[in-house]
Amino acid sequence: MQCPMDAAASGTSPVMQFHSIADDSTSHSSPLTTSLERSKRHCHGDGIPGEFPLAVSPSIVLHVLSACDLDPKDLAALEATCTFFSKPANFAPNFALSLPELAAFDMCQKRTMFKLMNEEEKECLKQRCGGSWKHVLRYILVREKNGSRVIAGPGHSIVITTSGDVYSFGANCSGQLGLGDSEDRFKPCLIRSLQGIRITQAAAGSRRTMLVTDTGSVYAFGKDNFRGAELVEAAHTSQITTPKIVESLKGVFVVQAAIGGYFSAVLSREGRVYTFSWGKNERLGHNSDPSDVEPRLLSELEDVPVAYISAGNCYLLMLAYQPNGMSVYSVGCGLGGKLGHGCKTNKGVPKLIEQFQSLSFKPVSISAGTWHAAALGADGRVCTWGWGHTGCLGHGNEEYKAAPTVVEGLRNVKAVHLSTGEYTTFVVADNGDVYSFGSGESLNLIFQEDDEAEEEGPDFSTPSIVESFKALNKKVAQICPTNASYWLNSEMGHPHTFAVMESGELCAFGGGIRGQLGVKLLEGVEKVSSPMHVPIDLS
Repeated sequence: MQCPMDAAASGTSPVMQFHSIADDSTSHSSPLTTSLERSKRHCHGDGIPGEFPLAVSPSIVLHVLSACDLDPKDLAALEATCTFFSKPANFAPNFALSLPELAAFDMCQKRTMFKLMNEEEKECLKQRCGGSWKHVLRYILVREKNGSRVIAGPGHSIVITTSGDVYSFGANCSGQLGLGDSEDRFKPCLIRSLQGIRITQAAAGSRRTMLVTDTGSVYAFGKDNFRGAELVEAAHTSQITTPKIVESLKGVFVVQAAIGGYFSAVLSREGRVYTFSWGKNERLGHNSDPSDVEPRLLSELEDVPVAYISAGNCYLLMLAYQPNGMSVYSVGCGLGGKLGHGCKTNKGVPKLIEQFQSLSFKPVSISAGTWHAAALGADGRVCTWGWGHTGCLGHGNEEYKAAPTVVEGLRNVKAVHLSTGEYTTFVVADNGDVYSFGSGESLNLIFQEDDEAEEEGPDFSTPSIVESFKALNKKVAQICPTNASYWLNSEMGHPHTFAVMESGELCAFGGGIRGQLGVKLLEGVEKVSSPMHVPIDLS
């Protein structure tokens, strides 16, 4: 069957069909009347009323394609099915590019990280991604779709508005709120020292925060090292109470930062991964002192563009971009099977998780929990692996899984988002329903537990709908739980969780004794089991 747009192949002009209503009164009109009617519709030429010849103004078509923010797959489909869209558009500076390819380039150009690249850097990124601007756009979108502007750190919280302003609240014993002092905050406070600087991404760890700007700089504050939680804080560890640029990263254009339990990591716009500290015995692809402040490139992935990183307590997951689909690499501590390679051994260099191919599972999103991991597939399936304590893998037991395993309890659910914390997992379905499994003790799952229930408690080892969200009658877009060891951060109070609604409203539940929920709890109250509104405007 010939595509309607392919009329050009048969010698006629391809046309775009507009919505029009037939008028019987003009169906038998004279040629003069018909001509007048066409003039009223602003349709010139010999085409049928209501039609617009695409070839007349390809610049308008390009503007429409770019303005609609089409998915790269849709742009590729236009090229594959329509001759008009597959042929060169004859636009400067590259006359050989098609309209969909030019539209992809224009959409990339809207991103500051891309706009600031010189021509050579742009061309290099295009080749790394597969030789097409559509691939570059898809590579950028992977990180944007995986990221979150709301971070539930251990005891403190960071929220980024759409305009790039940053609010912080909660525990501030090491200056991790970036407000110039070390006093806890019980309501969201704007970090005024960053006004005029657009923040795009944040990471929060044990008494430490990292912020990434739209121009690739990284600010850090709180505990002045790249190590995470420590049983005994070193006496010489200094504190930074206001945002300070990380000097060692000035030569790297950073688009994402992550803080694990014992290390930090950043991702460059070219898709290269750098790690800090905890490199002893080559745990993270390099052999350096735990207090090392220099970024160390994971050179084993030099030829693989990484689109997104996720840090667990002692391991790192990397979602790598490939034209035919994404792949996942892991590095670090393998205890409990959380590296996903079918064994429990450590990996000092990044290794591809091969199990996804066996499952015909195409990962599009990853989440490295404290001790377990999860991945979301393009078809809406969910895989989990690692330690299975309290049923956080969702397989109906507490056994560990050393390789990604599909969660059977979600077979009839099309998942669109997932997140992991310490022994907790959340999954958001396409209809807005939220499922959770794992530990209920931290209230991260907001099940209404009876404090006087039997010691064994209810079974959270299989996915269950969180009814508390249904009562809100608002569609959930993202869930953001604390992803850190409670044992190493017990002085910060119980873990907490944020829920971002499609409307932009923010809700929170869980531990709040240090102010991490954005409100001051009543005397004697340490945690909240139902979602409560956070007084902050994400827009």
